[in-house]
Amino acid sequence: MSESKRIVRCAIYTRKSHEEGLDQEFNSLDAQRQSAESYIESQRHEGWQCLRKRYDDGGFTGGNMDRPALAELLGDIQAGRIDCVVVYKVDRLSRSLLDFAKLINLFDKHAVSFVSVTQQFNTTTSMGRLTLNILLSFAQFEREIIGERIRDKKLATAMQGKYVGGGPILGLDVVDKKYVVNEEEAKQVRAIFDLFEKLESCRKVAVALNAEGIRTKRHVLKSGKVRGGREWTYRSVYELLINRKYIGQIVHKGKAYPGEHEAIVSLEQFERVQAQLRANKTYTHKHQVRRFALLRRMIRCGHCGSRVMPSWTNRHGREYRYYTCAKKVRTGYGECPLPSLPAGQIETTVVDQLRALLRHAPGRTARSASPATRGRTRPHSPAWTNLASGMTRRRSPSGPC
Repeated sequence: MSESKRIVRCAIYTRKSHEEGLDQEFNSLDAQRQSAESYIESQRHEGWQCLRKRYDDGGFTGGNMDRPALAELLGDIQAGRIDCVVVYKVDRLSRSLLDFAKLINLFDKHAVSFVSVTQQFNTTTSMGRLTLNILLSFAQFEREIIGERIRDKKLATAMQGKYVGGGPILGLDVVDKKYVVNEEEAKQVRAIFDLFEKLESCRKVAVALNAEGIRTKRHVLKSGKVRGGREWTYRSVYELLINRKYIGQIVHKGKAYPGEHEAIVSLEQFERVQAQLRANKTYTHKHQVRRFALLRRMIRCGHCGSRVMPSWTNRHGREYRYYTCAKKVRTGYGECPLPSLPAGQIETTVVDQLRALLRHAPGRTARSASPATRGRTRPHSPAWTNLASGMTRRRSPSGPC
């Protein structure tokens, strides 16, 4: 009597790089699974059984492992629910040689075999591994070639002034992959440029727009999610003012090319606005991080609960440091009553408080305190009380907002 074959639980993994065609009744993922199921059926005499659970990644690249179905597959492998992974082609699992090596090591660790329907090889032998690595090297090469073609196509498209991707912006709609001027919104764009030339401040422009009830452009994505329709901030105003699409140009990789769509703002006004923005010395978060601030991300406003951030100003060639409520910086100085506080005074007070707490901690003696720290600010001193009244940790929800 012949011995019964060991049951081999087979999981089918399918992948498609683009979402195009996935809404069809029989798409690429279904075709891959059908081929894999037929192959498993042909190995039924070896004890192979197809698992009903589907591992389909539609619209995910093979260049990385950030795929939900792949993550679920690996989780089931580690849980011991799978004995064999079946794919239509090797590049369906991964197009990265490094990622594929990691996956094969994981398969070997849990005694899981790997089968490609259209490419016959055995990963348990050295020759099979060599064949697999050669196939995967060509898959990675193909992926890089595709990436180069896409980049070259985008560059050629931008040089012709055509639409190269991205969502609609205030004043410009995307119709049939072309920018079309929205006349009603174009009036708002021109008004924002005029208002900035008058106020010379992105923050003041944001406050004025919000006071009139004007919101950012609202549009619906293909997924159904809604973007925009929010209050203006100094950053959203700044990004609108530096957008060269408003003067009829397309920007790609930092270079501007004449676009097919009409300009909304004149080039002369746009250049005047850029000169004013440069004169304002608007610093980004990246510039601020380069500067040292002892209490960065450590304190919050006692009035609105927002984070208190470091800020700087130059007067007569001298730099002054402050801590300012982030809500005031984003939406306007009239939005929070907390004044800008001198950074040096706050930092000195906090350091003195820490020294005092350490000096009076259990197990410490009076001799352990250094002479330099004696006579400094004590806990609950008037200086600390004055600062604490204006700047505290986040209050309870019942506090002022």
